[in-house]
Amino acid sequence: MQLEFCGICKQFGARPVLRDISLKVPEFQSLAIVGPSGGGKTTLLRTIAGLEKPDSGRLRIGQDWLAFTEQALLAHRRSIGTVFQGYNLFPHLTALENVMLPLVKVHGVARGQARDTADALFKRFQLLAHAHQRPAELSGGQQQRVAIVRAIAIEPRFLIFDEPTSALDPEMTAEVLDCIAELRAEGRPLIIVTHNMGFAREVSDRCLFIAEGQILEEGRSAELFSAPQHPLMVNFLAKVLRY
Repeated sequence: MQLEFCGICKQFGARPVLRDISLKVPEFQSLAIVGPSGGGKTTLLRTIAGLEKPDSGRLRIGQDWLAFTEQALLAHRRSIGTVFQGYNLFPHLTALENVMLPLVKVHGVARGQARDTADALFKRFQLLAHAHQRPAELSGGQQQRVAIVRAIAIEPRFLIFDEPTSALDPEMTAEVLDCIAELRAEGRPLIIVTHNMGFAREVSDRCLFIAEGQILEEGRSAELFSAPQHPLMVNFLAKVLRY
């Protein structure tokens, strides 16, 4: 998978969030986007996901330039799997219904086939016993695993994770990170925003460091984390890896 940003700018009110981002990211399977809070990483991720329109600029994903029209963005969003930090499960539906709903209503899959797909994934991710429970009856780790199942059930072009463990305790975090590592191991393209630097280094082959609305460093993850060049990334890693 490849990405290319050409002059991407975005601001909210008078505050610039993405400042003329132009970069061609070489072929990758798993990309981590890291940086300080408020630096622009989530807005950049939401732009890649088609959830945010830039004020100006162009974005190429793979071989295709993304058109920022409502019709094109809707088709794009339907083709990728997105997992948010807040799970975004429907509280009135069971875990099984949360997975089946987009398959049936958005992708036109027959209910029987959608049920078979969901059952197979629930079995794979040790969720069968919780299939008929509502989100409020599940732990945070279980809810996030249901969200991951929902994302991969549609057979997406690639998966996007936005701080998938920020609301979880250490044990639940390990459960979710194991799921993501498993998806990476089977060759699924991933783009991940995370505050967990050890996981970012382990699971990604390339990394972007974004701060102050700009991509200040990009490269192979092993090299970036072991020998960062930009002073802001050096300072960032010194802080987050201190304890």
